Amino acid sequence: MRALQYLNRYFKKYKFLLLLGLLFTVSSRVFAVLAPSLVGDSITAIEQFVRSGETDLTNIKRLLLTNIALIVGAALVSGIFTFSMRQTIINVSRHIEYDLKNTVYNHYQKLSLRFYKQNRVGDLMSRISEDVSRVRMYVGPALMYSINTVTLFVIVISYMISVAPKLTLYTLLPLPILSFLIYRLSRAIHERSTLVQQMLSKLSTFSQESFSGINVIKSYAIETNRTHEMAAISKESKTKNMSLVQVQAWFFPLMILLIGISNVLVIFIGGNQYINGQIELGVLAEFIIYVNMLTWPVATVGWVTSIVQQAEASQKRINEFLGQEPDIQDGISANKKPVNFDIRFDKVNFMYDDTSIQALKNVSFSLESGKTLAIMGPTGSGKTTLLQLLSKTYLPHSGKVSLGGFALDEYTQKDIREIMGVVPQQPFLFSDTIAHNIRFGKPDATEQEIEKAAKQAAVHKNIVEFTAGYETMLGERGITLSGGQKQRVSIARALIKNPKILLLDDCLSAVDTETEEAILNALKKNNKDASTIIVCHRVSSAKNADYILILKDGEIVQYGTHKDLVSQAGYYKELYEEQRIEEEI
Repeated sequence: MRALQYLNRYFKKYKFLLLLGLLFTVSSRVFAVLAPSLVGDSITAIEQFVRSGETDLTNIKRLLLTNIALIVGAALVSGIFTFSMRQTIINVSRHIEYDLKNTVYNHYQKLSLRFYKQNRVGDLMSRISEDVSRVRMYVGPALMYSINTVTLFVIVISYMISVAPKLTLYTLLPLPILSFLIYRLSRAIHERSTLVQQMLSKLSTFSQESFSGINVIKSYAIETNRTHEMAAISKESKTKNMSLVQVQAWFFPLMILLIGISNVLVIFIGGNQYINGQIELGVLAEFIIYVNMLTWPVATVGWVTSIVQQAEASQKRINEFLGQEPDIQDGISANKKPVNFDIRFDKVNFMYDDTSIQALKNVSFSLESGKTLAIMGPTGSGKTTLLQLLSKTYLPHSGKVSLGGFALDEYTQKDIREIMGVVPQQPFLFSDTIAHNIRFGKPDATEQEIEKAAKQAAVHKNIVEFTAGYETMLGERGITLSGGQKQRVSIARALIKNPKILLLDDCLSAVDTETEEAILNALKKNNKDASTIIVCHRVSSAKNADYILILKDGEIVQYGTHKDLVSQAGYYKELYEEQRIEEEI
């Protein structure tokens, strides 16, 4: 149960509710065990009355009615305490489930992009849903029934020993065998539960990717292939689940068998002791009731053990991610607020650890606050990487990236990103309304601010043509919109922040040159105080920038204004001539 030690922090948080639940549990069991002793007393009284030969039934009736009233009263009180027990312990398990899901989700958000490159979405979803649910069963039902069982065993066995020690010894003989079998089965359940959870993650990942990529699947007519793959994964999952179920299936039969053996021992040994005058008939009846009262708690031992083993396997999977630290963390020196927005790269080098690709090599340039820089170059030249270093998504391996004269290390990630508006190369829209997608940039934005941002991004006219306008619900990843519309909604989301630094990563590739010109003019007019960096492949996007930077294989090969670069041989002039000819044609 080493992995489950992580949950101790939550047990401490809700210790008062758990202690209250423990008190309810003990109280309910105390009242529950009163019934057998009252039944035993009643049977003994009847036996003695019959042997005495008395004919007056008044006293015996009074005793029986009193005992019946006590049994009913004890059952009612026990029921109330049992209800209270469930209301406390099960509620605590739901609180812990809520806390754990939030902890996992918040930790996911802190982890770096490298983490998401190495792990699949389906696996992440499985750990925050299925695995957390299995852990909840441990902190709820398993804990409740464990307390219930231990309390009942302590009370019942203590009483049984005080009444008939020898008979108790014979009754409990099967328990060591039970303990050994539980130990062996628990190990098998733990191993097989881990495999089942891994298969569940694989199944979730495959399903999620199939649904997300349904357009590709249909376009290539590979539905049959994917169906066969799904069937193979499902069959493997079924095999592992059946393997687990086969082990779990041993628990209840073994429990019932051992309880049955205890009943036989009670009747045989207790019957002989009664015949020999060593115990009363009522004691024998009590023991039979107590043994059968222990049937369910003993049976739950197997069930609880299975839950604990599955929770252990699930919590271990959760801990794997919770134990991972973000690649980038704010140090104690990160205590400044950006007040100046001059950008500077000084001999910056960066290599991706997972691919060993040298993305940037000795990159140096500066950009004054309020100026615009266009970055161009062939695919894979390091343009997007440069923007990611500026937004502190990655840290340079050597060199220095500065903002306002201070290295990015001296600012928190939150402070840097709050002043930035970022439009990624592949825009992501949420399954929500268009208005809410734009409002993500500024959660408290008014309708007027949303419309203003949409107009600057040249998407307002498209939106109002929809039947529901800004309240149009988008499909997953914004599938309802065209590529150009998605890009422009993403631009509006960035602009609504009124950012001090605007990063546009090739986000105008899906719009025509006329719309592109309108967006760039709006940016220049309404965001003239913002420092803007535009990654692009078209000269029309770059020609009005204050400076143009050309990257090739991670190195700066050209830098200057449009006028400077178009007049000198190189990548920019070749691209300019090529695109000019295409426009003329």
